[in-house]
Amino acid sequence: MTHSSYLFTSESVSEGHPDKVCDRISDTIVDLMLAADPVARVACECLTTTNQIILAGEVRCAGHVPHEEIEKAARAAVRDIGYEQEGFHWRLANFRNFLHEQSADIAMGVDASGNKDEGAGDQGIMFGYAVNETPQLMPAPILYAHQILKRMAELRKSGARPEFEPDAKSQVTLRYENGKPVAVTSVVVSTQHKEGLSPDDVKALVRPVVEEVLSAYGMPPEEEFYVNPTGKFVVGGPDGDAGLTGRKIIVDTYGGAAPHGGGAFSGKDPTKVDRSAAYASRYLAKNVVAAGLADKCLIQLAYAIGVSKPLSVYVDLFGTGKVDELKLEKALREVMDLSPRGIRTHLGLNKPIYARTAAYGHFGREPDEDGGFSWERTDLVSALRTAVGA
Repeated sequence: MTHSSYLFTSESVSEGHPDKVCDRISDTIVDLMLAADPVARVACECLTTTNQIILAGEVRCAGHVPHEEIEKAARAAVRDIGYEQEGFHWRLANFRNFLHEQSADIAMGVDASGNKDEGAGDQGIMFGYAVNETPQLMPAPILYAHQILKRMAELRKSGARPEFEPDAKSQVTLRYENGKPVAVTSVVVSTQHKEGLSPDDVKALVRPVVEEVLSAYGMPPEEEFYVNPTGKFVVGGPDGDAGLTGRKIIVDTYGGAAPHGGGAFSGKDPTKVDRSAAYASRYLAKNVVAAGLADKCLIQLAYAIGVSKPLSVYVDLFGTGKVDELKLEKALREVMDLSPRGIRTHLGLNKPIYARTAAYGHFGREPDEDGGFSWERTDLVSALRTAVGA
């Protein structure tokens, strides 16, 4: 039974966090390969540490992408984030590329052939979630944690706040009453900054950003507003802590408000259901809530490697549903082809649209005109209402 009154906390990390630097580089390589070949297969992992960028993984691409172009793209991603520091610099960091050809065994199981449709790129379970507590149909704590850091990055890059450096983390705690957020009880922001700033200086720079983002709720009590609580934060990014692709999966999704199947998104082409089916399940859950069929919706999809159909479709409406869950499970299969090929076709995923997803969440974003964040559309509302007779 859900508490009637409780606190819930979610965290986010900025695009300059070491792990997010790696996610950005990995997704930049995915985009590079898909631009050369829309059906390229990519599994690109990245490691960063003090002035080191290392790639590893598997690629199959009909278009030739030379090593020099891969290196150029990776360095450009780091430059866009803003790293020109002694310990990590987009131009001076050592670059090593260990990407190699995809295993023929994996390709045989996944590729379409004869009467066999294209199978899933791996086994796994994927979850999608939506809730009507924000206009974006996202849990409020993770949404606001993202927005604080995104706004700080915008100010840094515009030159309005040059005191900020790229690495940062945030954490937002909200009090819920009867399942709805009603107040902010604490905020934590830790941000890398220029040398010479005091903790009070940094707090004064961060405060207006937090006030702006949380204007609908107001600030937490002053004693619960923490900025750089350990003090000085000058050395950061990959120089301060090694980064790896795929280590921020809860930041990428729902901030802990919903389950996660375990697979990371970044660095993977859309034949990998870790990515595409997670996008599809979010798309379906968001449309269920947008259609007014429930206040809250969780969807699980399950796949086996080499098998095209989902092994299961599960829906939980948390007692908020206006329609039977079993009926809705059947309707979801009717309104969307949930095979890996069907998902990619419906959402238009075979495009270079992934680098932009690498920071500030894969969900709760605005759909782009070029097809980016297509899984955030709510264009299934009418079809779902018809399918369930609503």
